[in-house]
Amino acid sequence: MEESKKTIPPYMKAVSGSLGGIVEACCLQPIDVIKTRLQLDRSGNYRGILHCGGAVWRNEGVRALWKGLTPFATHLTLKYALRMGSNAVLQGAFKDTDTGTLSNRGRVMAGFGAGVLEALVIVTPFEVVKIRLQQQRGLSRELLRYKGPVHCALTITREEGLFGLWAGAAPTVMRNGMNQAAMFTAKNAYDVVLWNKYEGDGKVLQPWQSMVSGFLAGTAGPICTGPFDVVKTRLMAQSGDGVKYKGMFHAIRTIYAEEGLRALWKGLVPRLMRIPPGQAIMWAVADQVTGLYERRYLHPAPL
Repeated sequence: MEESKKTIPPYMKAVSGSLGGIVEACCLQPIDVIKTRLQLDRSGNYRGILHCGGAVWRNEGVRALWKGLTPFATHLTLKYALRMGSNAVLQGAFKDTDTGTLSNRGRVMAGFGAGVLEALVIVTPFEVVKIRLQQQRGLSRELLRYKGPVHCALTITREEGLFGLWAGAAPTVMRNGMNQAAMFTAKNAYDVVLWNKYEGDGKVLQPWQSMVSGFLAGTAGPICTGPFDVVKTRLMAQSGDGVKYKGMFHAIRTIYAEEGLRALWKGLVPRLMRIPPGQAIMWAVADQVTGLYERRYLHPAPL
């Protein structure tokens, strides 16, 4: 079956992604905190995911597992809106002008372009703030260097310059570009293979079907982009007075020399615990939103 020429407009894709991002952030923030702590752990204080989570809970209270939720939720909402909307625009640009179909190559290029755009516009500055907040120990506001997301962003800008908010931009671009190229291509493939669902065909997946496709589509990226994610976290965590890594390639060489090859995949398990379930949650919400649009405007029921 060929893909229908009827397509969901980019603004609806953006809305569906933003709503999915809100739900995902609230559900999975603790795993993101644990991932960040593991990636920043150079002395082996944490023996694994459960030990890290338990240590944070015991030493800092349960609320510490939701540190950075405000920038994380805002970041996901804006990121998914930009990702889904820009991917839809780019897919339209890469479609064959005669048949209106999108090749796998065009789908990969659209996904990569959407990942690069979100990395530069949204992801990098928000993750810099989130990681700076997450690496702080304790909950006493008076003892913390950064009092909150806005104070953190202003402090970084004042002490390190505006580009301090774009620390780690290069590995973030590589990570997000590769992730989204794989994710959009895989999600479409799983929808077709598992559920015979083509965009614009009027068929609306059940939430559990979207979750299966989204979960499977979200597994490949973290494995392939692990080193970029570790390097991104290390670069973003550096403040102006404690710069150890001079850039992406220097960070990769330094981590490999000092901590071994496996260190470049630190935090992989919590990433796999967060990203595939996160994609499952996001797509379950997004597919219902776009499905409602399809039923109402692309394939309305006859009167």
